[in-house]
Amino acid sequence: EPQAAAEGGQPHAGRGRGAATLHGCTRLDRYRARARARAGALLQLVELSQSQLADQRQGSPTRPHVGQPRSGEAGHAAHDSGRRAQLGSPFGSRSADHGVLPLSADVPGPVSGDSSGNARALAQAIDALRHGWPIRVDDGPVLLPAETAADPEARGSRMLISAARAQTLKLANQRDAAVPHAPVLIEGGEPFTLDLARAVSDPALDLANPMKGPFRALGLPDAEWPRTALEIARRAGVLPAFLLDPAHDRDEPVIVATADLAAFSAPDALRIAARTRLPTAAAEHAEIAIFRSPADLREHAALIIGRQSADKVPVVRLHSECLTGDVFGSLKCDCGPQLDNALAACAREAENGGYGVILYLRQEGRGIGLVNKLRAYQLQEQGHDTVEANQRLGLPDEARDFPIAGRMLRLLGILRIRLLTNNPAKLTALQQQDIEIIERVPLDTGTNPHNARYLATKRDRSGHLLR
Repeated sequence: EPQAAAEGGQPHAGRGRGAATLHGCTRLDRYRARARARAGALLQLVELSQSQLADQRQGSPTRPHVGQPRSGEAGHAAHDSGRRAQLGSPFGSRSADHGVLPLSADVPGPVSGDSSGNARALAQAIDALRHGWPIRVDDGPVLLPAETAADPEARGSRMLISAARAQTLKLANQRDAAVPHAPVLIEGGEPFTLDLARAVSDPALDLANPMKGPFRALGLPDAEWPRTALEIARRAGVLPAFLLDPAHDRDEPVIVATADLAAFSAPDALRIAARTRLPTAAAEHAEIAIFRSPADLREHAALIIGRQSADKVPVVRLHSECLTGDVFGSLKCDCGPQLDNALAACAREAENGGYGVILYLRQEGRGIGLVNKLRAYQLQEQGHDTVEANQRLGLPDEARDFPIAGRMLRLLGILRIRLLTNNPAKLTALQQQDIEIIERVPLDTGTNPHNARYLATKRDRSGHLLR
C-alpha cells in the first residue's frame, strides 16, 4: 500500500472524507479480486518436495520486516561480511574512470537535519495542504489551508497569516512586519467563511475585494507551530494562510512536528536514481543524472558535459527551474538566457579538454512555486518590484535550497569547482557544504525592456553582482 500510494503521487493515499476502512467489509473482496486480476499473469506455481521445503525453511528463517537482514544463515556468511543493500537503496557503481562515487555510497559531508524528525510525515503534510486537508503541527490547533480547503462550508473564528499580509490589512506595525513571512494571528467580528478567508489571504484579490474586516491581531503563543505551518504552506506552493480549528470540516488532520521539517530539509537522503548518456544540442558528449530523496517528490538533475575527470576542475552552474523562462522564453526574467549561456560555457570547457556541470534544481519561483510566482507577477503589474511582490504574498524573496546542490556535487564526486554565478548567496551556501570554489565566473545575459527593472532589483535589493 505505501508503494502504491507513492506511485500515485500521494504519500497517504486513501485518507480524507472519501476514505473507508476495509477491515471486515465487503469492499475487501472486491479489492482482492481486482488485485488478482491485475497480477494473475505474473503468478507461477512452484512444486517443492517435502525435503526441499524443509531445507528452504531451515536455511531461510522468516524475516519479520522487508529490508531487514536475515540472521543465523550459515550459507550467507560471505555475503554478510560485505555491505548489504537496504530497501530502496540503489546499488551497482559507476566505473572508476568517470571519477564518480558508487550510487549506493554514503558520501561524507556536513551533518544536517534533525535525526528525531520524520521526513515522510512532512511529505504527508505537504500533500495534505495541496489537497485541501487540515494539518496539526506539534500541539497546536487544527489548521485548514484557506486557498485549497475542500469543504465549502468550512469556517473559523481565527486565521493565521503572514506579517506582511497583516500589515497590508493594517493589523501589524512596522516592527512586527520586519520579517514579512513571520506568522500573525487574527480574528474578525464574525467567523471567517472560506470566501472571506481567501480574500484575506490573497493580495491579488484586493482590488476586487477592497472592503474587508474589521479584524484585530491576537497574541501568538511562544511556540514553533505557527512558523512551521507557514513554512509547510510555502513548500506546498499554497498561500500561507490557515483557518484555525475550523467548524464543519470533517477530515482528520495530518499530524506533523517541527522536527519533521528539519528532517525533510536535510540533503543527506538525496541519492542518484539514474544516470545515462544524453546528447544535447549544446554538446553531443553529455550525461544526465537524476537525484531523488525518499520523502521529496521533486527530482533534481545534473547535466555533465564533457568527460568527467578527477584532475579537472569543472565549471558549474546552479540553475533553478523556471518554466516561463526556460521553456516559454519569457522576457520578464533572465533565466532562459542564463541557461543557454551556461550550456554554451560548459560546451566550451568540453572542447578544451575539461568539462562542465549544470545542476538543474526543481525550485520554481525561487522556492515559492509556479502558482505563487505568477501571483507575484500579477502584483508586479500593479507596480511592485520582485522583492515587494513576494513579501506581499507573505513569502520570502529568496527561499531556494542551495545546500541540496552541495549534496549533488558530492554524489558526483566533485569537491572543487569554478562557479558560474552572479549570486553571492550561492558561493556562501556551497562553501558551507565544504565545496571548494576556485573561481567565480560572471554570467552576463544583457537586458531587455521587460526585465530591466527585475535585474536592477536583483542588483540593488538582492545583492547580485551585476553591472
